[in-house]
Amino acid sequence: MRRADRLFRIVEYLKARREAVTAKELGEELEVGVRTIYRDIADLRASGVPLSGEAGVGYLLSSDYVVRPLLFDGEELDALALGAQMVQSWADPAMAQAARRALDRITAVLPDSLGDNIRQTTAYSYPSPGKPALQIDFTSLRRAIRTRHVVEFCYIDRPGSETTRRVRPLSLIFLAPNWLVAAWCELRQDFRHFRLDRMQDMKVLDQGFENETGKTLDDMRKQSEA
Repeated sequence: MRRADRLFRIVEYLKARREAVTAKELGEELEVGVRTIYRDIADLRASGVPLSGEAGVGYLLSSDYVVRPLLFDGEELDALALGAQMVQSWADPAMAQAARRALDRITAVLPDSLGDNIRQTTAYSYPSPGKPALQIDFTSLRRAIRTRHVVEFCYIDRPGSETTRRVRPLSLIFLAPNWLVAAWCELRQDFRHFRLDRMQDMKVLDQGFENETGKTLDDMRKQSEA
C-alpha cells in the first residue's frame, strides 16, 4: 500500500469510529508496525487533520472533519459488487432494491474503466434453493430494529414447542442459510437469538424502547465475549 493511501485509510478508519482506536489496532488493520502508525499520526497532525489522543491511549478524529472522496480500487469494487449481489440473493426485497440502488449510484460516479469492473465482475452470488421460507415480514422487523420498537411473535423451537415472545430486537445475524434476530427477551429476561423461519404472527408494537443498561446490543456482545 502506498503511503498516501495508508494515510487516507487511517483517516477513513478513524472517521468511521466513535471510540478511540489504538496504534496497535491501526497497525493490524493496515498490516504495518506501531512505529509506522506513530509516524503517520504525527504527519497527519502536522498537515492539519484534527486528531486527538496519544500513544498508549488511542486516537480520535473530530466528527466535523470531512474526508475527501477517494476512488475504489479493483478489489474493493469486487467486494462491493459481490456484497450487493449477496444482499439481493438473501435479504428481503426492500433491502435488495436498496443494494441495487447503492451499486447503481457508485457505478454512476466512477470513470468508465472502473465502472466496467463492477459491470464485468467475476464474482457472483445466486439465490439458493435452500433459502428458508419466512412467514413474517422481514422488512418490518428490520425497521423495528432501527426505530427501536418492541415486537411480539409466536416462536416454534426445534422440538416443536410454541411460545409467545415479546422482545426488544437488537440486530440481525446471517448464518447461511438462516437469518436470526438477536434480542432482549422479556419472557426469559435475557438475551436470545431467534431464527426468522421459526417465527410466526409477528407484530411490531407501538411500544418503543430506549437503551437500558444490561439490555443493549453492546451488553449482549460483552456477554458473548465473556
